[in-house]
Amino acid sequence: MKIVKHFSFDSAHLLDCHDGKCQNLHGHTYQLEVEVQGPLIKSGPKAGMVLDFADLKQAVKQQIVDHLDHAFIYDIHSEKESTIAQLLQSWQMKTFAFQGRTTAEMLSQFIFDQLSTKLPISRIRLYETPSSYAECNSSSSKEASDD
Repeated sequence: MKIVKHFSFDSAHLLDCHDGKCQNLHGHTYQLEVEVQGPLIKSGPKAGMVLDFADLKQAVKQQIVDHLDHAFIYDIHSEKESTIAQLLQSWQMKTFAFQGRTTAEMLSQFIFDQLSTKLPISRIRLYETPSSYAECNSSSSKEASDD
């Protein structure tokens, strides 16, 4: 059985050294789909559920949305991005240090890995625009870690 919950958050980023317009600072209203898979709970107050939607909402909010919403997400390995982050931090503006390029693919992998430590996540789909998304699931997550 699977359940899916949708989330939304706004963030800014840039892709240093990109050969297109994404090298410029810009923002997205990200749409996040979190899919959880597992057996139905057999008894108790949550019987008949894979996971209570309220519990899923709380976990995603605490582990992901609270950190990324209205933040400048930056690649700590990029001098340019880190310099922008330092300036924003000096003005008490929200930033989020990321261990790699802030592509939709890398962000979806990060979100999958973060949530998988607490929940039986089967798939993450992160929409960067209404028509473009990156998807990470347990098989793609394993492939990424094997490289």
